[in-house]
This record gives sequence, C-alpha cells and structure tokens, in this order.
Amino acid sequence: MELLLIKFAPFLKVLFAFVLMLAGMRFKVGLGLSILLGSLVMGFMFGLGPLQWAETGVMALTQEKFLFLTAIVGFILILSDAMERSGQSKRLMESLSGFLTSPRLRLIFFPALIGLLPMPGGAVFSAPMVKTVSEGMRISSSDKAVVNYWFRHIWELVWPLYPGIILTVALADIQIIDLIAYTWPGTPLMLLTGWIFFLRPGVLGAKDLVIENLSTERSKAAAFKEGLPLLVAIVGAIGLEGAIAAFVPSVPFEMGVIVALGLSVVCVMAQNTQLGMRFLRDVLLKKSLWSMIFVIVAIFVFKDVMQAAGVVQEMARVAGGGAALFAAAVFLPFLVGMVAGINVAFVGATFPLLLGLLTSLGMQDQTIPYLVLATFAGFTGVMISPIHICLILTCQYFNCDLGKTWRKLVPPCLIFFLSGIGLFWFLL
Repeated sequence: MELLLIKFAPFLKVLFAFVLMLAGMRFKVGLGLSILLGSLVMGFMFGLGPLQWAETGVMALTQEKFLFLTAIVGFILILSDAMERSGQSKRLMESLSGFLTSPRLRLIFFPALIGLLPMPGGAVFSAPMVKTVSEGMRISSSDKAVVNYWFRHIWELVWPLYPGIILTVALADIQIIDLIAYTWPGTPLMLLTGWIFFLRPGVLGAKDLVIENLSTERSKAAAFKEGLPLLVAIVGAIGLEGAIAAFVPSVPFEMGVIVALGLSVVCVMAQNTQLGMRFLRDVLLKKSLWSMIFVIVAIFVFKDVMQAAGVVQEMARVAGGGAALFAAAVFLPFLVGMVAGINVAFVGATFPLLLGLLTSLGMQDQTIPYLVLATFAGFTGVMISPIHICLILTCQYFNCDLGKTWRKLVPPCLIFFLSGIGLFWFLL
C-alpha cells in the first residue's frame, strides 16, 4: 500500500490541491484567492518555494496571452453591458422573435452563435442575451447558467479557428481537415446531451417556457440593425483571424479578436449615443469587471506554476508502458483540462508526450485515433472544470451557486466522455 501511494504521489498531490481550491470556493474564500492558494500549495508540494512561486506568478502576468485575454474579457464586458444598458439586447430579441418561435431554440441560439467567436470567457458575452430571452420563463438562475455554458461550447471540437485545434494539428503535423473529419461527432453529441439533460420536456416543461405576448413579426432590417454589433464582433474576428493567419502569421490571432470587439463597442455606442463616455467610465470602475480580471490573473498563475513545477512531467514519469500511453491519452489530458480549464493547456501540456510515446512504440499509424481520444478526454476535463473561466463568469453573472451548477454538468460530461471512448474504438 505504501509503495502504491509513493508511485501515485504526483496524482494525489494534484488532487489535494484541486480539493483545496474547491473547498475555498465552497466556503466563499473567493474564486481568485482559492485558485491562487491551490497554485501555492501545489507548487510547494512539487518543490517550488514561495519565492519561485511569486516569480512564476509575476512572469505569468507579463505574457502576451494574459494581456490579450484581459483585453478580450474587458471588451466583452463593455459590449455586453452597453447592449444591456441601452436596451439593445432586448430590442434584438424582439426583432428576432418572429424567427425564433421555439422557446428552447431561443435559449440556445445566442450561446451557439457566440460560440463561433473563439474567445476565452465568451460565455459572459451570451449570458445577458440568455437573460433577456428567458424573461417571463420559469427557469432558475442555475439552469440559465448551465444552458448558456453548455451550448456556448458546442463548436469547440470542429470549428477550425479554435486555438486548441490549431495547436493540435501543428504539434501532430497534420491538416486541420484530417482532424476535424474525425472529431466532428463532438458537436452533435453535445447538442444531444444538452437536449437530454437541460432542455427536454421532462426537464423544462411547456409551462416553464411560456412567453406572454410573443411577437410573430419578422423584420430582417430590424434584426440586422440591432444585431450589427454582434455581427461586427463575430464576422470581424473570424475574418481578421483568417487574414492574420494568411498574410501576417507572426501576429498573434488574438489581435483580430481584440480589434473586432473594439469595433463592435464603437458600433454599439454609435447606435446608442445616449451612452456617452460616462458609460465607459462607469464600466471601468465596476467591481465585477475587476473581480473577473482577478480570476483571470489567478488562472494564469496556476497554469504557469503547474508548468514551472513540472507537474505533468512528474505524473508521466511515474507511469510506464501501457499505463503511460493510457495516462498520456486519457488521464493527463482530462486532469490538466480539469485543473487548467482551457483547451490549449491540455493540448500544449500533454500532446507532445502522447505523440512522443506513439512514436517510441511504433504506433504512428494510430495517431489520429489517439488524438481523438485525448481531445475528447481533455475537453471533458475542461467542461467539467470548476475553474473554467466561462463557467465562473456565467455563474457570477446569473448570481447562482457554482457548486450546484457544476453538479448538473457531471452526467452529460460523463456521457460525452464515454462517447469519445466509443469513437476511439470505432476508429481503431
């Protein structure tokens, strides 16, 4: 028993740090502080002293990725606040009422639409729209949050602009279409599991979804006008990302998202001149904005501490042979995804190890099946992660209990993961 504990000590250390973070969240220490505490304890257990932890944290906050993410989330909050304060979100919903007559379709439309815009924290973009759509419906805040969170991520395994997909094909030296041709079942699986667990009549009854005075008028011009800021953000981000990748690949793709979001803010303020510069000042002074940025700070510190302490490498070291391949394809992507809460983390941290193992074992011909398995495992970890920034921001927006909302995600995530295993065996 003692030898077994020694062998699996790295996994137990990570689990302890994870439980510590959950306890901090449960006892309302604060999300950001809980994550920072977890990173400090994990770093200490893996030999990272307080000074090294502090240096790693400072370095994490000077990275381009951190600065870009902070700017993206800031613009998202400004845009969503502007649309909500000016009443444009409500006007947009009213203009789309005739096109979206199904209450269930109304609930998932905006999260799915915003999901085409590959930006961290995008769920907070669609949250105000879900709130507007669900006015008059008898749906709990937790249910609104989980619907917004789940359907925001339905494209993540197939949309070629997501950084996780781009990084995967770069590491494996394959074409994007070669990966998406096998990961595409992820989207219909998420739609199906989302319907079963969150939307089917047995979960949300017809009486819960009654909308009084439902408009049946259809005006494409009004819908276009009110939805123009969103179109600028989504189409602009996709177009600029594509242009950057094609013509100036040295420029980070996040710049395209930031420019598009900036233009969308200009657009909404030009359409609603009553907002004025005072609105920007009020948004920048909001406590909610800075609390969300602090959470981003904590997540980046945690991610870099995990890397600096060699957490993933240490877990891989204690596993050998077939266990190493299983760990690299399933356990490590899931664990890193769950701990970090972002796709790029599990791809960047574990896929080099997986690809190296496949090469050393002479199993290069099975690269695609194992990449699919690792992608499903890692993405399941990301979706079930209680420090996933989209989940945190969504729960903060709807003012609902993170633990209660998180528990609702466990069954569909389990089904999604098992489906990924089934797809893996089919491909083999």
